[in-house]
Amino acid sequence: METREKRRILVVDDEPSFTRLLKVNLERQGSYQIRTENNGAHALQAALEFRPDLIFLDVMMPGKDGGEVAAEIAKHELLNKIPIVFLTAAVSKKEVGIEGRVIAGRAFLAKPVNMAEVEKCIENHAA
Repeated sequence: METREKRRILVVDDEPSFTRLLKVNLERQGSYQIRTENNGAHALQAALEFRPDLIFLDVMMPGKDGGEVAAEIAKHELLNKIPIVFLTAAVSKKEVGIEGRVIAGRAFLAKPVNMAEVEKCIENHAA
């Protein structure tokens, strides 16, 4: 039987309770290896060490926001092909509807997220 390597997902959000909940729920599926980072200033280093297949990135964080982190990652030769999906509570699901969820050319999920949409997003965007 062929074993598929787990997809590596980096979750960057300044709310530890959110990252912990997402990590537990995704790892429970058995198909994902999750690393969390609660400080945007440390996200680039975490991505370099972990080499994720996808990055979930909160838009609004103190210090270094998601836009700044995404720009740093996009400039980095080893990381610039990793898909980034923004997470935001600034826009509601009702405001964006089901399709066309894009901020600054990147896909996004409106918080609160549900696991079905998170997993669908991973399948659609992970490298």
